[in-house]
Amino acid sequence: MNTTYISDFKTLARSISVVENEAEGFETLLQQLQPGNMPVIGFTGPPGAGKSTLLNAVVGILLEQGKKVGLILVDPSSPFNFGALLGDRLRMTTHFNNPNLFIRSLATRGSLGGLSDKIIEVLEVMKSYPFDYIFVETVGVGQSEVEIAGLADTTVVVLVPESGDSIQAMKAGLMEIADLFVINKADRADADALVNSLQHQLQMNGKADTPVIKTVAVEVKGVNEMIEEIERLKKHPASDNRRLLLLTEKALRLIAAKRMKDIDKEALRNQLKTALQQANFNLYGFVRGFF
Repeated sequence: MNTTYISDFKTLARSISVVENEAEGFETLLQQLQPGNMPVIGFTGPPGAGKSTLLNAVVGILLEQGKKVGLILVDPSSPFNFGALLGDRLRMTTHFNNPNLFIRSLATRGSLGGLSDKIIEVLEVMKSYPFDYIFVETVGVGQSEVEIAGLADTTVVVLVPESGDSIQAMKAGLMEIADLFVINKADRADADALVNSLQHQLQMNGKADTPVIKTVAVEVKGVNEMIEEIERLKKHPASDNRRLLLLTEKALRLIAAKRMKDIDKEALRNQLKTALQQANFNLYGFVRGFF
């Protein structure tokens, strides 16, 4: 089978569209891709943490260094056409025309985990272009964003000082997935208190070696230190066990999507409407009929 390498942004954009829209030949394209080994870096965290501003600052520094950067920005979906509501042009206007930057907005299309249902396939296409960095920014839906840990080689969790009261609640979610914590808007009160609380919680969870960086994204303070930490993590790739877990999660998502493809939601609704008229209706028994 022929393998496919992608050498220019125009071909990259077309290939992503083919895959995202499941156009004719999309499966053949995916099977022929030859992804590179560049790590995927995920940006996640609660709404209002300043993820977009921080990522914008990071990208600016990397572009000044001549790096090639790919961005996937996952946005909320329009309830009418399932397109992205917050476009990439609004968030990255400073760098949008830079020839070393490729940006793609993806809509969540109803996904509850902060990611698009086509994210795995789009990432595989992106990795077939020789980027130096690939970043994925999630939509910001809170603790359910743990899905990013199944896709990114390095997960950056962005918090703000106001997050302090929720540290305890986070320990079963975002607390567990972070390779790097960033306290953004660190010029606000209680930033140091959050750092201390977070480090204490990490120590209790057996993750005392997880770095915690303070930044002020709008002033580009601490951003270079953050990039240095990301670079350090890049040079220490995930263990074989973590890599196997990542691939397993990706495989499960692809299998689930493939098996669900033939489910007609409208037909399912009509079948449920009929089944509900039966006095002994049981949802589990109803669903079992599909296996």
